[in-house]
Amino acid sequence: MNTEHLKNLVEAILFAAEEPMSLAALQSLIESPLEPITKSDLLKAIKTLTQECENRGVELQQVASGYRFQVKQAYAETVIRLWEEKPKKYSRALLETLSLIAYRQPVTRAEIEDVRGVSVSTTIVKTLIDRDWVHVIGHRETPGRPALYATTKGFLNYFNLRTLDELPSLKELQDIDAINPLLDLGDDSEASQPISH
Repeated sequence: MNTEHLKNLVEAILFAAEEPMSLAALQSLIESPLEPITKSDLLKAIKTLTQECENRGVELQQVASGYRFQVKQAYAETVIRLWEEKPKKYSRALLETLSLIAYRQPVTRAEIEDVRGVSVSTTIVKTLIDRDWVHVIGHRETPGRPALYATTKGFLNYFNLRTLDELPSLKELQDIDAINPLLDLGDDSEASQPISH
């Protein structure tokens, strides 16, 4: 398969895919017994596509689950207007709970409550699980066998991360009041519910 055809095929697949595509998924979809495709060939096609997007409104982004096309951040505020329903704001309680899971995983609900100083709403935990941002990875071998929570690839994908190492360091987050306006927080109550983006 010639290089230009492979590049165009990868572009078409990534535009049509509903989820990020890994190299292995791309390879199995494209290659045939008569035309084997190497991961090196795919990486070259991806590199070319990434360079071609430099002066466009979209970018080819690598996240935890693979590669996807997305609107560049500079244009996101305008593009979001395509959807009539505005996304609801995330509550401070939900964001604090998610942050504690991300930075301290694996972590139990009791450990989250100990840090926050208040109980964690069952609704918040359910919302995080339903959003595929958090999942139960096991149970602590203590009385009651509490569930251990950790983040998922869905969490990494949503926040444009490849790995947890790309999370800001805790030193960078010391001045939480300075970043609160950036989070667009809604009602501060435990009952606030997020919706999909």
